[in-house]
Amino acid sequence: MTDWPDGYGKRILQEVDSTLDEARRIAAELTGPEWILAKRQTKGRGRRGRDWKEPQGNFAATLVMRPSEPPQQVALRSFVAALAVYDACESLTGRTVGLALKWPNDVLFNGGKLSGILLESSGAGQGLNYLAIGIGVNLVETPMKEWLEPGAVWPVSLLSETGVQVTPEVFLTALAAAYARYELQFTTYGFDPIRTAWLARAAKLGEVIIARTSHSEVEGTFETVDAEGNLVLNSANGRVSIPAADIFF
Repeated sequence: MTDWPDGYGKRILQEVDSTLDEARRIAAELTGPEWILAKRQTKGRGRRGRDWKEPQGNFAATLVMRPSEPPQQVALRSFVAALAVYDACESLTGRTVGLALKWPNDVLFNGGKLSGILLESSGAGQGLNYLAIGIGVNLVETPMKEWLEPGAVWPVSLLSETGVQVTPEVFLTALAAAYARYELQFTTYGFDPIRTAWLARAAKLGEVIIARTSHSEVEGTFETVDAEGNLVLNSANGRVSIPAADIFF
């Protein structure tokens, strides 16, 4: 059985508005990184303020910490978190076939969206007051179709794709252990080994995809992720580096 990692706190809440909001509230009092798991969220959210719907039995948690690196390096922990979710799914189901990582921060299973990751922080300049890594995983159910944005990847659950039923508490322990391993690697050796591991699990690497922002759209071959975490596409207009976008394929 997986052990809880040393140095990481844990609090389990029956109900909260959002684990990200709870992270913001407790950040100042923390002496080390802390996981917050909610059995139920009343105001969960995803990227760009979108609602995050969470059927009963699914996973909703946030890791809150007070990192010392510059903000651009801190943000690379989204890749650390994605690898941790991937490894937690592997360890609990024994399966990697069908698992993939979608830039910038989704985990896919058999082409459907299994998990989403959202980073929030406070502070500016060379330091941040805190970092919160919100993670949602469809363990047993998927959101209803009417909750999805147009063109979004169809959601799947760990149960629907593997037949394995996992409780949020069990998933949290596996996730925390996996995250601690990658976090140590990240703080010791930097982003390069994280980037290499992420690319080995990347969805659609070497294939044509579409990167869409609020004001532009780029179609091109997914070449790599660079040292800053940017998506690199080979498009009709040449090589393009994209710091933030929604990906479609």
